[in-house]
Amino acid sequence: MSATRAWTPPSRSTTRPHATPPEARSTSSPTPSCPHRRPAELLANTCPACCDSAVTATETHRAIEGVWRIESARVIAGLARMVNDIGLAEELAQDALVAALEQWPEAGVPNNPGAWLMSTAKHRAVDSIRRNQALQRKVQQLGQDLGTGGEDFTEEVDAALDDDIGDDLLRLVFTACHPVLSTEARVALTLRLLGGLRTDEIARAFLAPESTVAQRIVRAKKNLAKAGVPFEVPRAGELAPRLSSVLEVIYLIYNEGYSATAGDDWMRPALSEEALRLGRIVAELMPGETEVHGLVALMEIQSSRAAARIAADGTPVLLADQDRTRWDQLLIRRGLAALDRAENLGTPIGPYTLQAAIAACHARARTPGETDWQRIAGLYSLLAELTPSPVIELNRAVALSMAEGPETGLKLVDKLSGEPALAGYHLLPTVRGDLLDRLGRYREAREEFERAAALTRNERERALLLDRAAASEIAAAQA
Repeated sequence: MSATRAWTPPSRSTTRPHATPPEARSTSSPTPSCPHRRPAELLANTCPACCDSAVTATETHRAIEGVWRIESARVIAGLARMVNDIGLAEELAQDALVAALEQWPEAGVPNNPGAWLMSTAKHRAVDSIRRNQALQRKVQQLGQDLGTGGEDFTEEVDAALDDDIGDDLLRLVFTACHPVLSTEARVALTLRLLGGLRTDEIARAFLAPESTVAQRIVRAKKNLAKAGVPFEVPRAGELAPRLSSVLEVIYLIYNEGYSATAGDDWMRPALSEEALRLGRIVAELMPGETEVHGLVALMEIQSSRAAARIAADGTPVLLADQDRTRWDQLLIRRGLAALDRAENLGTPIGPYTLQAAIAACHARARTPGETDWQRIAGLYSLLAELTPSPVIELNRAVALSMAEGPETGLKLVDKLSGEPALAGYHLLPTVRGDLLDRLGRYREAREEFERAAALTRNERERALLLDRAAASEIAAAQA
């Protein structure tokens, strides 16, 4: 196997600086046409001493980035089925990526770049299996399963890997999100293998040290191997809890992008967009699963408001104050269509479908005054029956306050004040402050907003809460 595989995939965004692999990454010698170029310069396809091909290099690099973003999960999935080892599969896929970085700037981008990557990775896998004595058993087993050997070995492997790639992707999804891993490990591994994100990108997204995320991914791969987790789609008896784990991971990624828990930004769009992409993939692979469509519907509808949720200066804009003409109607239509599919499959609906139905109530209202708050409160009641949670009850209190008045909502919120699960939850004093403000109890509202500001770890949200506290203080002085 190439000594270059430790390098990670290129950045997903073409607007970021291009990462370059270390010079030790390849042992290939400089090309005759460019005696000055070192392996590290292959990525840029330019030699500062004598070459003038920066424009072509940039285009090629962007093509490679785009292909990796689209095809990496499929390549890794196909290889994982072959070698039954996610870590090894990722290394082999990155070997193919390095080959592309070395060859495409000179030879041009192939007509079918995804197939090129897959073919290159498969043949490297065959070479690796043949060379590595530690994998001899896998070679023998693969040969027995395929009923072949000798010169036909590579051709048989190619044929086996050309089976339905959708099944391989589904296996990869379920393996990366296996419950044997911690939630943090499942999230990191999913973004790495299925999202094509580099370790440093994942670290930045979750405000974690890069070394921590790297260790988390390495441990996740080792734990999967140690636990003997098979690379397969769970059977019927195990499907429900395993699918729940997959959807949980996707929604955790989405929520962190939609409303960041910490840091200077109110939203991290790259994360929510990646979660939505993963959700759409799972929906295509599992079209008969109600909750998959429910989750996609929820994310589509929530994402439709993204442009209206932030002012030009980055300040958060609350739902009631948003310019609804800026809501993305295409995403709303897609979300409503997914919700319709979920509700018409004839199977019991779950929490994601109910949350999507709540989001749909907001999406259908042209103005805040047209929102069907009574229906939203009823849907939260159903959600609370299905998955009891004080957070759901808090949301139900908000809906009832809008449908029946702030006094009704405040009574429910006060009952939740002693809930241990909400002790450090900043949205509890946020909601209580809003209800007190609507009741004209401004000084009490100010205290609640200040308490909420002290609890949140998001700087944009803290600033918003302090502004609301100041507004309540002014209102109290004028009352």
